[in-house]
Amino acid sequence: METGSVLLPCLLLFALIYLIPLMMVVVSSFFEWKAGGVFNFIGIQNYINAFTNDDRMLIALRNTGIWVLLQSTVHVGLGTIIAFMLARKMRGWKVLRTIYMIPNVVSAAALGVIFLNVFNPKYGLLNSIIGQITGTSFQKNWFFEENSAFMTVTWSWLLYTGMIIIVVLAGILAIPEDVTEAARIDGVTEMQINLQIRLPLIRPVLGTSVILAATSMLREFELIYLTTNGGPGDLTLNLPLYLYKTSMTDNNYGYANMMGVVLIVAGIVAVQAINKLFRMNESDY
Repeated sequence: METGSVLLPCLLLFALIYLIPLMMVVVSSFFEWKAGGVFNFIGIQNYINAFTNDDRMLIALRNTGIWVLLQSTVHVGLGTIIAFMLARKMRGWKVLRTIYMIPNVVSAAALGVIFLNVFNPKYGLLNSIIGQITGTSFQKNWFFEENSAFMTVTWSWLLYTGMIIIVVLAGILAIPEDVTEAARIDGVTEMQINLQIRLPLIRPVLGTSVILAATSMLREFELIYLTTNGGPGDLTLNLPLYLYKTSMTDNNYGYANMMGVVLIVAGIVAVQAINKLFRMNESDY
């Protein structure tokens, strides 16, 4: 009885805050629902229109998919390499670990302003450095030129791997010393220990890191909104930003909720695929 009395309020809060709104999003995605209008049931027409007649939706899906892939590979790979370097506990490793975490504790609004200044076409730090090197007055609008906007937005988060470093580093340091010590006695090099012992043993940790990276890109909104707002054109438009524009600018709530369902399904599929790929339920110890 005590367990049930404790769980009941939690279940009620979960239903009120999460489950009921989620069900409303799913149900309303099958309706035509705009501001000032009435609910008009149209079945899966929103989904058909999204994948057959809506070029912006396809662009948003493509960009979101590319960013999820880059975040799951380059971002996690870089964080893992740095974590292995810090695991050697060289002098000042704790300070470096703290420095890498700084972008993760700074608000997205502040980061957006920082990057707008760094890539500013007139007085930005990057253009100034290039101008000093070339000896010319170099001006490039990195965020709003078609040949640079996508990668400039990508650099705004791709290299900041503080969370991945912390997670992977914790996994490395949790490996029992006697495992690596026995390998050293057998004459195994440090590189072989990293590649053949530590890396396989932290496979579930790497899977967790990939899940964190992939799902973070499925909900990335603030930096894109603050820097390019999806431009130039729709070049840097992603699914969360398109959802926001559809609901808040176009007031097309049924269509926006359809995108929300697509994001939810994409997140579930991504998590399940990563779990299977990294065999998260198995252990190599």
